[in-house]
Formats: sequence, C-alpha cells, structure tokens
Amino acid sequence: MNDTTEITQVILKERQGRDRGWFDQEGSCFHPHSRVRITWFDGSGAEFVELSRASFAEGLRPSHRLSPPVVHTAADRAVAEVPAEISIVQSFGGVDAYVISSTRLLYRLERIEDSWKISRLDCIYDRDTLVPVVYGTSPKIDPEVLTRFRRPFMYLAYHLHEIGKPLRDDLYGSDRPEQVDELYEAAFGWLHQVPATR
Repeated sequence: MNDTTEITQVILKERQGRDRGWFDQEGSCFHPHSRVRITWFDGSGAEFVELSRASFAEGLRPSHRLSPPVVHTAADRAVAEVPAEISIVQSFGGVDAYVISSTRLLYRLERIEDSWKISRLDCIYDRDTLVPVVYGTSPKIDPEVLTRFRRPFMYLAYHLHEIGKPLRDDLYGSDRPEQVDELYEAAFGWLHQVPATR
C-alpha cells in the first residue's frame, strides 16, 4: 500500500468509526498528541473520541458523506483535504428536518513506526441549510436566535444550541477567508518543516 492510499484509508476509517459507533477503530487513527477543532469541541483526539462515544449513546448520530481526499506528503508528514457533507436529523418545533453542512476537513498526519496517524483535524465551514424530512412541512425556527450565528454554520449552530451543546465562534468559515488562508499556510508550513529524506 502506498502512502496516499494508506493515508486515505486512515481518514476514511476515522470517519467511518465516528458514524458507525466503532470508536475503538476511530481512536486507533489518532496520534497520541493529536488535536481536533470543530464546532463543539477543541481538544485531544482521544477526548474527542470519548465524547463522541457518549453523544452516540445519547442518540446524537450525525453522518458524513466524503469526497476523495487530496493528499500532500513530505517525508513522514502529510496534509489531506476532504470535502464533506455532514447531515443530522432533528425535530424543530415538532417538525423533523435535516441540518446539512458543507465543509472541508483538513487533516494533518504523521507516520509513527510505519503507520500513519492523524495529528490534527480542523474543519472549514462553507455553508449549511435546513431541509424538512417531509416535503411541505415547515420546521419551527426562532429567527432571533438564528441571527446570533455566523452564516457558514448557522443551522448547525442552531442545532447545537437546541440540544444544549457549547458552540465555538472562532471557527474557520467561508465568511472569514483570511483566517482560512492562514490555516492552509500553517498546515503546509508544518508539512515542509520535516527533512526531505527519512
């Protein structure tokens, strides 16, 4: 298996583990000193897995549809970008609807003892929408609450607000392109800090 294929499989297994509730599989994909930064969490990969396990047990089960990763490697480091769609079903005022979030998952990976592990996961939020499960029904949204949230993830933020989960406001989003550019610069700067040979 070449590096790009192995890295792609690590990323897919991490997301599969998250969606299916296979948290031992998901946990095995993370570097011991990893960091995850998303809407409701900023901390280590190990802690992210355990909190995801608890949320899954409570019935909170988002699903992720992934596009093929674009992988860049340099010696024992890699940066991979994965366009993704996150969907969650929730009742809004008694009407079920899908929250659908279009994002870019930006992974940094390191090779440890011949195995690739995720050392960092950042999410860039492009846009989201709310779609009723049954056509013609209307989810009940409080417009005053909705206006508190940034446009790239306002319905995802509303969902988190409704279920009582904390929400970060310093996230990477399409409304703050300068910060997104800085994230890419940091990721690729980190990638090329390693020697050209192993």
